[in-house]
Amino acid sequence: MSHCIQKLKKEGFMIVSEPCPQITHLLLPVPSFTPDGGIVGGGNLATLLSLLPKDILVIGGNLDRPELDYYATVDLLHDENYLAKNAQITSYCAINLVSNQLPIILDQCPVLVIGWGRIGKCLSRLLRQMGARVTVCTRKESDRSILAALGYEVTDYSQVSLPDYRVIINTVPAMRFPVCPGTGLKIDLASRLGLGSEDVIWARGLPGKDAPESSGALIAQTLIPILRKESL
Repeated sequence: MSHCIQKLKKEGFMIVSEPCPQITHLLLPVPSFTPDGGIVGGGNLATLLSLLPKDILVIGGNLDRPELDYYATVDLLHDENYLAKNAQITSYCAINLVSNQLPIILDQCPVLVIGWGRIGKCLSRLLRQMGARVTVCTRKESDRSILAALGYEVTDYSQVSLPDYRVIINTVPAMRFPVCPGTGLKIDLASRLGLGSEDVIWARGLPGKDAPESSGALIAQTLIPILRKESL
């Protein structure tokens, strides 16, 4: 979040790190909470809110929490523009991860992308631009039809043969392949694992870890018009 804060400061917004009566907005990490309910990076939401004015605007990701029922919120993980651009950053980070793990280049490398959501779309396009032989696995027949029309190889969950691929990248937050022995590099980008192999790399939160400046800039760019509007 440091890059986001730096950009907001450059745009003239006052940033404080300790509770005070002048605070009008609370900026949480995106996503904001750990699986056990704590704030990502540390802290307790109820305790933090008790120290702040009651009319603040809370900004973050996955803000469906009872503590926030009576607060105005901006959930970036419900913002389509943010989600699309974040998917693109995630895809670039995923390709860097794949390249660092493989002893070969991606040109002509057989890659399976599981899922045709935002990340699946961005990732498949970038992989194909690098010369990879991309197959997309999706459950919807309508998705497979448009994929085939776009020139992708396609398969569904019942027909896919995992050992055929040097790289398998999952983007779907559901367990589709509990055991996948004898396969190549396996990377899971989903919030919940969809690949059950012991050697899968669960690469959650790639933008913030591997491209923190791009990730922070995206958060700031998304927030600036919102904050400007709030100040009018």
